[in-house]
Amino acid sequence: MTLLRFRRLAPGVGLPLLAACGAAVVPPASYTPPPAGPPASAFTRQGPLLGSDAKALTRQFGTPRLDIRETTVRKLQFANGRCVLDAYLYAAAKGKEPVVTHVDARTPAGADVDPAGCAATWQAK
Repeated sequence: MTLLRFRRLAPGVGLPLLAACGAAVVPPASYTPPPAGPPASAFTRQGPLLGSDAKALTRQFGTPRLDIRETTVRKLQFANGRCVLDAYLYAAAKGKEPVVTHVDARTPAGADVDPAGCAATWQAK
């Protein structure tokens, strides 16, 4: 009889504990959502190379020193002794030609320089 009574009580013992797990979290009444930030377009930088494809870069700078291809990105690196230019190309959509979306530039010693100024050194030859 004791075992039978335990079997009848056992399911009821766990229910209050499980009910406590489903309690909803209610934010305080004074909660105000954070202000909306600037639109995403505010973070896009303009530059002479953005939007260029690999063929255009090769015409402008010659054969890249590095051409690294990964699943979603292609990195082309150009160097001319005065600066090193890294161009990152991404495809806007599947099947589309990858284009430059980000550019980094530095001196051969590693100091950051303006990408537009670095690109201009190729025209100065």
